[in-house]
Amino acid sequence: MEIFERMRRGDLILESDPEYPVLYEALLRGMRITGQLNASYHTPEQVREVLGELTGQEIDETTWIVPPFHTDFGQFIRLGRKVFVNSGCMFMDRGGITLEDGVFVGPQVNIITENHAEQPELRHNVYTKPVVIKRNAWIGAAAVILPGVTIGENAIVAAGAVVTQDVPDNVIAGGVPARVIRPIRTE
Repeated sequence: MEIFERMRRGDLILESDPEYPVLYEALLRGMRITGQLNASYHTPEQVREVLGELTGQEIDETTWIVPPFHTDFGQFIRLGRKVFVNSGCMFMDRGGITLEDGVFVGPQVNIITENHAEQPELRHNVYTKPVVIKRNAWIGAAAVILPGVTIGENAIVAAGAVVTQDVPDNVIAGGVPARVIRPIRTE
């Protein structure tokens, strides 16, 4: 659908857009599937099956997501091998969220790809920027990753951090807003 392409490009999507009902239906679909996921106990295999339906991709058997898990869309989440997502996370993925192989996500992490215009007259509308979390990165509990951010390979984001800009490879970043604290120790 064209609205999804425009959304992924980062165009401002207006509530008055003639294709908005298609987007709204996709949002309802995501809420329905995650509602089913979170309604009762599922084995890790069943969780992967439901997530496969949500994302439209086969979820590798080495990947594990612990419910409850929330998303507003689901179709633009990409998960690598050996990914672990702890409970209570929220992925707002309309702009695209990629978790590469070996990514570790702590509980209550929010990954947000959507934002609203600054101008009050446009604020009810949405634009997006993708989030990429590179191989073997670790996102600490209750961190918030904001639109357009890339977390570097092997990087660590400290618990409670609010990440507003890219984090380089092989560093620890923390704080509000997050900043590089130091390189990762290799010994």
